[in-house]
Amino acid sequence: MVLFRNGFALVRRMALCMGFGLAAAGAVAQEALTDMTAGPPSGRYTFTSSTPKSLPELLRGPGQGEAASIVGHLFLPSEPAAGKVGAVILVHGSGGIYDAMLDYWPKRFNAAGLAVLALDTFGPRGVKSTAEDQSQVPFAADTADAFVALRILATHPRIDPKRIAVMGFSRGGITAWRSAINRVIASQRLPGELRFAAHVPVYAGGCVGIFRVTPRPGVFSTAPMLWVHGDADDYTPIGPCREYAEKVGQTGTPVTFVAIPGAHHKFDADDTRKISVRGAQRTLDDCPLETDIEAMAVLDRKTGQRLTGEAISSAQKACVATGASVQGDKAARDKAGDAIVPFLTQALAPR
Repeated sequence: MVLFRNGFALVRRMALCMGFGLAAAGAVAQEALTDMTAGPPSGRYTFTSSTPKSLPELLRGPGQGEAASIVGHLFLPSEPAAGKVGAVILVHGSGGIYDAMLDYWPKRFNAAGLAVLALDTFGPRGVKSTAEDQSQVPFAADTADAFVALRILATHPRIDPKRIAVMGFSRGGITAWRSAINRVIASQRLPGELRFAAHVPVYAGGCVGIFRVTPRPGVFSTAPMLWVHGDADDYTPIGPCREYAEKVGQTGTPVTFVAIPGAHHKFDADDTRKISVRGAQRTLDDCPLETDIEAMAVLDRKTGQRLTGEAISSAQKACVATGASVQGDKAARDKAGDAIVPFLTQALAPR
């Protein structure tokens, strides 16, 4: 098993400087972890997940679809705690793992006494970005990966399994809120009462369109949820996510929504240039589709009508647009961190 023990700089350098082909090859060569009971130190680890092609396939249980190796970058707090610590699993978006997941966020969380496991689910699958073709990696695979990571991280002797949160960015934000759905949680057959203790979708996707799950009492867990979004986001605009978060909160889930003034999509990136992603696929704000996860049916949420076949296909085509922008903003990132760290410190406090 290959371990890197020299802190943030080396872990970050190894992750970002390896080509994606080399990353995939390295993931195959490295022995895959099945648990962390040996208490491995901070470093880069490989474990085996699966690739369910759809939400229905995900709901059949763990191990659906083709097997896949994914990578987790573990960052443990340097100061030993008197007891076990809480942890945050980070899930990237369509652009794959990026600088802030390996530097800024681990530093912020470690300073607060929380461990971090930053997932790279694209590189080991040989994918660099899905921004222009989301079919390269199914969205359901992101969620499967997060639950496998939860299962493994919970066995680490320094981690309290009841104090693990998930935080996802953009596409990964879908996993951050989707992993709070009771039916999804039950489908993963986790040991004991293991589940995520808190959920943090950051400039999340899926707030509108077919990925949106109809919010009703009992659909979502009661684990607290913090949504963080920039109000200048033109990739996943703030309006639908604010409205969706409010509706989820009305069903009984404790929900907080934080808007970051002037912040664009991917505001936590180091690169502060405004970058146009002309081929980026996005969903229009007024898309009427949503999924009733209890009936496993696609609905027109404006009329309540159940849609099938060609009606779904036609509506999906009308919902899709291309072109968006991303821009890092260090001040906005700090504001987000100043909201997220105390939220997680409280949500993951020892009970």
